[in-house]
Amino acid sequence: MEGKWLIADRDLNEREGLKWLLKTSSIPVSNILLASNYQEFIVLFEKETPDIVLMELDMISKEEWSAFRELMQIYDPILLLTSAEATFEKARLAIDMQALDLMIKPFSTTKVKAAFQKASRRLNTNFHTASIHHPHLHKDISYEELFLSQEATAENVKIAAFQTDNVNTVPILYSFLMEYPFIDSRGVFTLSDMVVLLFKETCPTITEQCQKAMRRWEEEYSDPLAIVVHKGNSSAMTLNQKYLQTRKMLEFTYYKGYQQVVEFEFSPDWGHIDPFLTPPEQREWVDMLTNLDLGKIKKWLYDEFLHLQDPYPDPGLVRIRLTSILAQVRRFMKTYHLNDNPSHEQEYRTIFNSILYDTVLYRTVQNLILFSQKIFVGAETCMHHLKQDPIELGIMFMKANFSNCNLRLEDVAQYVDRNPSYFSHLLITKTGSSFTELLAGIRMNEAKRLLIETRKPIKEISILAGYQNANYFSRMFREIIGMSPREFRIQKNKRDEKRTI
Repeated sequence: MEGKWLIADRDLNEREGLKWLLKTSSIPVSNILLASNYQEFIVLFEKETPDIVLMELDMISKEEWSAFRELMQIYDPILLLTSAEATFEKARLAIDMQALDLMIKPFSTTKVKAAFQKASRRLNTNFHTASIHHPHLHKDISYEELFLSQEATAENVKIAAFQTDNVNTVPILYSFLMEYPFIDSRGVFTLSDMVVLLFKETCPTITEQCQKAMRRWEEEYSDPLAIVVHKGNSSAMTLNQKYLQTRKMLEFTYYKGYQQVVEFEFSPDWGHIDPFLTPPEQREWVDMLTNLDLGKIKKWLYDEFLHLQDPYPDPGLVRIRLTSILAQVRRFMKTYHLNDNPSHEQEYRTIFNSILYDTVLYRTVQNLILFSQKIFVGAETCMHHLKQDPIELGIMFMKANFSNCNLRLEDVAQYVDRNPSYFSHLLITKTGSSFTELLAGIRMNEAKRLLIETRKPIKEISILAGYQNANYFSRMFREIIGMSPREFRIQKNKRDEKRTI
């Protein structure tokens, strides 16, 4: 069936580009109308009554929204919406209008063509006038029942949750699932980060239907999809309880990745890991970084994070542990002044954001390995420039290895390829301090940082700062700083409290 299209967009290039894509496609079209503003759109719409409307959401003012919505309800065209704002509010407006699709600018040619094909198929089958699986057709099941704890509904249902890797494509996913011909569907609910489907309790093919929907999605879109199906015997559970279990199970995507359908009958508890590196692990990381040993770092990260098994640890703890590792990398960067390089600093921030927000653990680990490789190149360049200055190189080595309680003058001298006695003479000549004094100063700076920034006990701080004996550490701290570690922490806390008053 040939359709009459009305394309409304304020941008001339956008209008003409969309028109050209439509004309050069295989879609049968009887007429293509163009509108450059809302008033022009209204005149053309009422005169021509198009079958399919492609409308820029941002063209409609708040005052005009109610009239536009009423007009679309009366004439009920197939509606495609566009916007320059990838916000949940725009998605909610598109859902409210029961739009077939919401496309975010700048447009992807592939997705625009897919939306055109979808609209054409809907027109050819008169799908927009048929009975579709829409949550508004099921007044007995509401959003409130998903979010609020209340009595179980009269009708028992099972839940499947769909999540894309990119939250901005949730509106597109919602439109796709609204169109997909699920059997025994009892509602489609869109949230800010996923789409929830409800099925009749008696439906025997929930997983199979979800797998087919995933294959169809992959044919039309490049964004990977993860699906979780709650199949437990849940007659005594409320819809909200099922939803919370399903949402928790979807967090396992962090470990399992996308492009799969996962069934579960109950939501397992998270396992536990120590989110912080132990002193031996910290020393191991210092050694690996100091020796620029990318192979060991890669093996350490793979063994630690990519061979996890049930019970999986809480993703939040894993993210904290990764930030503990990144802190070691950060200190290494500062040792070689790599943080002064804007490129390295920007990549560091990218890695930090990946640790906090990336939805798949494997990607974060790979990013961290690649970043380590890049800063090693920077460190090698820095070391090459510093070979003529053994003192600077030796001090950098001391800053990278101060937590090693057995660090000796001989170790540093060997690193810079100098005789220990001669290197000691050079240290005093250039800095005015002996090796022991310099090392103690470096260790005390780290101890002060830990006392200020953490709540770690004094004994643990002494080990992290390179002292095996906590009493000796406290005595050295008092000699150098003028007070005990405990007094230093209390005094600093009091100063901070005064600043906040």
